[in-house]
Amino acid sequence: MQVKDFLREENVFYGLGAASKDQLLRQLAEKLAARTTLPASTLAKALLDRERLGSTGIGNGVAIPHAMVEGLVAPICLAAKLGRPVDFEAVDEVPIDLIVLVLTPAGQASDALNILSCFARRFREEEVVTRLRLARSAEEIYVILTD
Repeated sequence: MQVKDFLREENVFYGLGAASKDQLLRQLAEKLAARTTLPASTLAKALLDRERLGSTGIGNGVAIPHAMVEGLVAPICLAAKLGRPVDFEAVDEVPIDLIVLVLTPAGQASDALNILSCFARRFREEEVVTRLRLARSAEEIYVILTD
């Protein structure tokens, strides 16, 4: 499984802005709701409930929020580079500027783990993170993540 198997180019965003983690997750939920049959409130609730269990900020300015959502028919992912960092209560306390959001249908834990591990591997590569931070468009971000 590779990132390009589940991240679509139209789900990559550049320069998003938010004042807080909650506001960012709600904004991303709205973007994904436009591509699913579920309301943004359902997606946001799943993400916020998951964040209450512990931050999905994995360190080095990166977060991979994720949730399993009842009623979702297929996994959907979103990637974004923020216009300015947001406090995400990450493990290293560094505000995040790179985010990948992963939603999977309820009951598909193995798919969720496979997708999350694909992104985690990409973000462990320092060159990838550096290139993402230098990217100047959603298209560049997509190419870097799916390369």
